[in-house]
Amino acid sequence: MATTVLICGKVFDGINDTLHGPTEILIEDGAIAEVSSSVGRPDGAPVIELANRTVTPGFIDTHVHLCLDGLNLKQQTLQCSAVKALDGLHHAQQYMRYGFTTLRDMGTLDPDWPTINLRDALATGRVHGPRLIVAAHMISATGGHADAQGMFPCRCRLGLSRVADSPGKIRELVRMEHAFGGDWIKTMNTGGYMSFGDDPAKVTWFEDEMQCLAQTAQQLDLPLAVHTGAAEGCKQALRAGARSVEHCYLIDDEGIAMAERAGAFLVPTMQMTREDKELLQGGKLPQQAVWKFRRDVDAIEAAQQRIARSAAKVAYGTDCGMFPFSHGILEFQAMVAAGLSPARALKAATSVAAELLQRDDLGVLASGKQADIVAMPGDPLADISVTTKVDFVMKAGRVYRHGSYDILQ
Repeated sequence: MATTVLICGKVFDGINDTLHGPTEILIEDGAIAEVSSSVGRPDGAPVIELANRTVTPGFIDTHVHLCLDGLNLKQQTLQCSAVKALDGLHHAQQYMRYGFTTLRDMGTLDPDWPTINLRDALATGRVHGPRLIVAAHMISATGGHADAQGMFPCRCRLGLSRVADSPGKIRELVRMEHAFGGDWIKTMNTGGYMSFGDDPAKVTWFEDEMQCLAQTAQQLDLPLAVHTGAAEGCKQALRAGARSVEHCYLIDDEGIAMAERAGAFLVPTMQMTREDKELLQGGKLPQQAVWKFRRDVDAIEAAQQRIARSAAKVAYGTDCGMFPFSHGILEFQAMVAAGLSPARALKAATSVAAELLQRDDLGVLASGKQADIVAMPGDPLADISVTTKVDFVMKAGRVYRHGSYDILQ
């Protein structure tokens, strides 16, 4: 039996709004066996000193794109699937160094299944990295946010997009995602900012199309995530039973109230807005995004503040891949700047994110949970920016980073 003892200075357990004092954690065979003031010293068990650190559950980012490069989308989209998977592995490993032990990938533009292959390689231990949960592709209407044909106006069909305009085709695409092993269904029901020829303020699915997609996913027992911008798009997604509403750029009070009643999760990707705002101000935002983002940025920030004031379930998600993964850890600071408390932001990346992913073995430091554990100097409840200083990372009881030891470097 592989056994380890952690000596922790302070602990955020993923549930409470305060830190616990000196705590010890006993880990056996990749799971937490005991959390208490003293767990004893099993024979031969290594003891790891984190007495001058705050210890938290491993972070969970519920919205990344390991196999997309948002600022070089045209060139990267045409790369072969193997290159995308290898780049995705690199991004996943480097992101894990920041404390992210679980990621939900929200789709790529590719005719094959690189994120499924990457997920399976990580799960079987063939490569090191975070736990990966996958929506393999992004389904939308023709001309919608996931239709790459707008990038390539030639008349070729590259097989990059998953587009449909009839109930039969919608069902076929959802069934394909299921058949090839997808964990989630991801759809777009409005346009987006970085894509060509669509508008996030406009809904792109008709009601019956959205319902058809959602019902097919439900029949196959696959949870549904919906990229959406327009206030009406948010409400359409919630009417269809979406488990998570991604970005919700322009969500209004009615949409937030619907999410609260349904127990749906909002994933507002707030750092993405900061990234785009900086690019816009520096004259570096891709041209297809400029007019849309300039028009909407104030409304997006107002919507994020409404979300922060609400009682809705807010989960940590960044949209990394559309901007550098090294900036994903800044989502904590973006959430607090929008009005979330530091404790709520930390829960968004731990217990709330685990609940969204239906993984009751993650996101909490308690007996029986996976030993996904990170540590950092300082007090994140007093200064959320210390989350950028993570220097200890454990996943399933295995240390990946500690001091000078860094298997992911």
